[in-house]
Amino acid sequence: MTELLVLCTGNAARSVMAGFMLDHLRGDGAVADLHIVTAGTHTIDGQPMGLRTRSALSTIPELVGAAFGGHRSRQVYEKDLLRADLVVAMEADHVRFVRREVPEAADRTATIRRLCEDLPAGPPALAQRVAGLMLSDAPLSDDEDVIDPAGGDDATYVTCVVELWALCQKLVTLL
Repeated sequence: MTELLVLCTGNAARSVMAGFMLDHLRGDGAVADLHIVTAGTHTIDGQPMGLRTRSALSTIPELVGAAFGGHRSRQVYEKDLLRADLVVAMEADHVRFVRREVPEAADRTATIRRLCEDLPAGPPALAQRVAGLMLSDAPLSDDEDVIDPAGGDDATYVTCVVELWALCQKLVTLL
């Protein structure tokens, strides 16, 4: 089982969206043995998925009618980062957080955009391909960020969902 941790700030929008999308996209195919967990760097634990997040997810035709109700926000902990085979961050600041707080996980942490651009398709195994990226020392750019929709209107959330849907579709083919 491959442990994938999807990380954002509040675990209320981006990581929730991406985690849900990746779980949906993994289906019964080659990445069916993927365990997806989401968390945030600065959360209010126990919060359900927000209405704007649910509504935005519902704009993706493949996700219409999906049950979005089970999510509860949670803070990321060192044990989560150490257990993960890959940490998929929504922005460069999340990668910086991991490098600062749990440097042992930095070699398995990157933004979703960087992974989509740089992670080669397999084989070999995911761990070997991730190690080859030398993520601990990779330069970071805020250009890699998926912009946080928090505080935005419905259109801002939909824009975020559309961006993440394309990124998740790409990432799942590389896992």
